[in-house]
Amino acid sequence: MSRYDIVIVGAGIAGAGLAAELAPHASVLLLEAEEQPGYHATGRSAAFWSETYGGPLIQPLTTASGPWLREHDLLSPRGELHLAHDADRPVLDRFVAEFAGRVALERLPGHAARRWLPGLADDWVEVLWIPSCTDIDVAGAHQFMLKTARAAGAALRCSAPLERAERTGTGWSVLAGRERVDAGILVNAAGAWADAVAERAGVPSIGIRPFRRTVIQLAVDPPSLPDLPLVMAMDGSFYFKPEGGRLWLSPHDETPTNAGDAAPEELDVAIAIDRFERAVDWPIRRVERRWAGLRSFAPDRLPVYGFDPHASGFFWCAGQGGFGIQTAPAASRLAAALLLGRVAELDPAPYLPERFRNGGAR
Repeated sequence: MSRYDIVIVGAGIAGAGLAAELAPHASVLLLEAEEQPGYHATGRSAAFWSETYGGPLIQPLTTASGPWLREHDLLSPRGELHLAHDADRPVLDRFVAEFAGRVALERLPGHAARRWLPGLADDWVEVLWIPSCTDIDVAGAHQFMLKTARAAGAALRCSAPLERAERTGTGWSVLAGRERVDAGILVNAAGAWADAVAERAGVPSIGIRPFRRTVIQLAVDPPSLPDLPLVMAMDGSFYFKPEGGRLWLSPHDETPTNAGDAAPEELDVAIAIDRFERAVDWPIRRVERRWAGLRSFAPDRLPVYGFDPHASGFFWCAGQGGFGIQTAPAASRLAAALLLGRVAELDPAPYLPERFRNGGAR
C-alpha cells in the first residue's frame, strides 16, 4: 500500500499499543527508525508497574492498565518499599496524602523494613509499603501488542526514519526510509525524537526533552533474594530491585541529553554504588552490567495525547517519561478513542496538547 488511514512514527510500546487498538478500525503503518522496534526506551526499562510512580495524574492510567496486563499474564508480584530519613517526612506526608484512598499504602516505622532488608542502615526512620507493585514482562507486552497489530492488518517498516512530512489536501505525504506514503493522520509516537518529528512535519515543537537514566546490575553477597521488593528512597536518590538473582540499581538520575543511543557514565555508576552502600550493608561482589535509557518528558511532566490544535491531522502520543510501559494499555485505549472520535474511558483533559498552545504551559 502507498496510502494508509494512519501512519504512526515510532514502534516502541507507545506506537505498538496504539497500532494494536487502531488496526481493527483503520489501515495503519508503523514506521520505526531502528532495525527493530523497542531498541531505546522500551528495551531498557527497569520493568516495574507501580501505581504511584509518576504522580497522581499518572496513577489513573497505570491503574487502568492493570487488568489488561494481568489478563495477558504480564505481571508478577513484587511489592514496593519507600525508605524515608527524618528530613523526608514532609515528602512522605505529601505522598501519602496524594494517594490515600486511591492506592493501598501502609506506613511503618523504619525497623519494620528489616524483615525485607536485613542490614538496612539505622537512619531510615520510616517506610511506606505498597503491596500492589509488580514486575512487568516488558518484552512480552511489546511483542503482544505488535503481534495484535499485525494480525489486524497493520504494517511495520523498520530502518525507516521519518525524513519529512508535508500537508496535502487529503492528509499527509510522508517520506521515510526513502519510501513515500500518504496518510490521512500522522501520529507522533517517537519518544525522545518527538519534537524532531514534529519539526520535520512543520509542526511547532512542544518542548519534550530526553533525559538519561542509568541502571547497573550488581552481584551482592549474599545473593539477592527473589522476593525482595522494589526499594525506593523517598528523596528520589536511588532505587533497586532483584532480577534473576542479581540486583538492578539506579541512582534515579535524570540528566538532560540529546536523543540518541544512550550510554551510562562512570560518575553515575559510582554515585549509584555509593548511595546503595550507605543504605544497606550488603557487600558488592562485582558490577556485571551497566546501561542507560532515555526518558522523555513534556514541560509539565505529563504525557501528551491528542490532535495538535494548530496542525490538522497531526496527533501526539509522546512524553511518557519513565511510566510509558506501565501505562501503555490504558494510554493506547485513550489515544485510540481520541483518534477515532469515541468516548474515552479516562478523562483526556490533563494530557491534551492544547495546554501548550495559545500561551499555555511550556
